[in-house]
Amino acid sequence: MAKEDVIREFTLLKGVGRAKAELLYNSGFDSLEKLKKASVEDLTKIKGINERFARDIKDQLKEPETKAKETTKKPEKKVKKKGAAKPKKEKALEEEPKKPKVGKKEEEEEVEIVEEEEEEYRVKKKPELSKDLKEKLLLRKKIKKRKPTFLREEWFRYKRIPRNWRRPDGITSKMRINLKYRPSKVRVGFRGPRETRGLHPSGFEEIIVHNVRDLENIDPKMQAARIGSTVGTKKRIEIKKRAEELDVRILNM
Repeated sequence: MAKEDVIREFTLLKGVGRAKAELLYNSGFDSLEKLKKASVEDLTKIKGINERFARDIKDQLKEPETKAKETTKKPEKKVKKKGAAKPKKEKALEEEPKKPKVGKKEEEEEVEIVEEEEEEYRVKKKPELSKDLKEKLLLRKKIKKRKPTFLREEWFRYKRIPRNWRRPDGITSKMRINLKYRPSKVRVGFRGPRETRGLHPSGFEEIIVHNVRDLENIDPKMQAARIGSTVGTKKRIEIKKRAEELDVRILNM
């Protein structure tokens, strides 16, 4: 047998992984028969296999043999003596009339299974952008990935100083005069392209909407709606229905 086939057979045993199977194969047990013939002492000689693990393997390999012997043994027949009195329980069972068997289908109530139709997934609408604007959106994405988190000067030194950004100030400030090994400062070079500023990651220009009438002023090709935080549920449902009619994408629904 090929090595892979033998290792696959070994891994079927409980507690034997790929590494253990390869260890057994490299130690000379290149078949399952050889592993059956091996004793516990032979297995413990292998580096990395202890006595407990070896006994587990041997027990697993013995199981099918012992089961086969048990099944071949005929059950012993109990010989009843003539004139022996039957116990009361047996008499009572014999006297009771046999009840007609009732099928499982009749006992169980029929339950109708109603399958709910799942709504088909719709691809979210995307804006109609020019080639130049698409390239600048990708550029903005790359700039954002490499942009560091701007932390306040000496935020690590005192607990009272929060992490939010503040411009370094003071005549003795090392961060202000751009000495080495100081955190990054907010600079113009970290900013994205002018054309993409304020745009949603999808490329839409966000327009805040508070009622159904605000949707009519939106250009669905380049603009998308964002429902205001103060708008209630009833009005949100109305806005959603009207947005579907006008083919306007809502960003927060």
